[in-house]
Amino acid sequence: MYPFTIPAEWSPHRAIWVGWPSHGELWEDNLEPAQAEVEALVRALAGPGREHVKLMVGKAEALDDARARFAGVAHVEIVDGRFGDIWLRDTGPIFGAGSTKAAAFRFNGWGGKYELEHDDTVADQIGRASGVPLERHDFILEGGALDHDGQGTIVTTRQCLLNPNRNPGWTEAEAEAALAASLGARKVLWLGDGLLNDHTDGHVDNLSRFVAPGVIACPVAWGQNDPNDDVYDAIARALSEMTDATGAPLKLLRLPSPGFIGDEDERPIPASHMNFLIANGAVIVPTYGDARAADLVCQGLKTVFPEREIIPLSSIAILSGGGSFHCISQQEPA
Repeated sequence: MYPFTIPAEWSPHRAIWVGWPSHGELWEDNLEPAQAEVEALVRALAGPGREHVKLMVGKAEALDDARARFAGVAHVEIVDGRFGDIWLRDTGPIFGAGSTKAAAFRFNGWGGKYELEHDDTVADQIGRASGVPLERHDFILEGGALDHDGQGTIVTTRQCLLNPNRNPGWTEAEAEAALAASLGARKVLWLGDGLLNDHTDGHVDNLSRFVAPGVIACPVAWGQNDPNDDVYDAIARALSEMTDATGAPLKLLRLPSPGFIGDEDERPIPASHMNFLIANGAVIVPTYGDARAADLVCQGLKTVFPEREIIPLSSIAILSGGGSFHCISQQEPA
């Protein structure tokens, strides 16, 4: 019944894919700042004993600059690809154990909001470049909509997975059957709504992440005007009553949110420390200008990742595109 289980993100990786901001017409004034933030991420990932980074450049005109930036940097491979934008977690395949195969799904631009040329071909490109055969599944799914504990437990949100703009008419039972058949899900944990104004319709990698067997991180509101205060408390209440696929009750690690982060019109945007990236030897934490909140998040993550370096890096410019470090990456398990 379970074809393969997706390894937990803290399991060893043989490589990690990262998307390079390549399209000036999308990023406009934030292109160079976003490239600087992604460069810092890539250099941290490629540090001694960490990752082999496959940096996917999505436009021919951006290749020379990317190659120049990383010339002489060990363990960074520049991949000439094509994508609409950098969100490889959602457009790429999900690799199984040992990266002997990967699951590929249909992609419709987050429910038809942002249908960009080439995004629906990214899974094929990554599969070919990695030499990994793809198992294709005829339903719409983005990788950021799920998080995995390595034991067959998947956490997701109803707002995204049951949204009629993805797979119309899906029930929880139908979604669970699809995840069991495609990704080896033994148990699906259902949360409700995601962050306010999140164009992904509530991706769980902005809400709650497994950090160890039976341990799941989720935010607690930070500051006086956190727009997601009620969402965070609802998530914590729901998770505190759940068990994983082994039947063990979940333990919660609550970490400060970034608090209120607004756009140029002071509308809340979906900033999240939950979009951290677990790498070989490190955990990379996105930060948004509040050093105290970021430090507390790093201290909390150190309690569950004592052998990994916890590295806070700015993700303010990347956030202007709608996501952060987890959203722009995808690991190949060793």
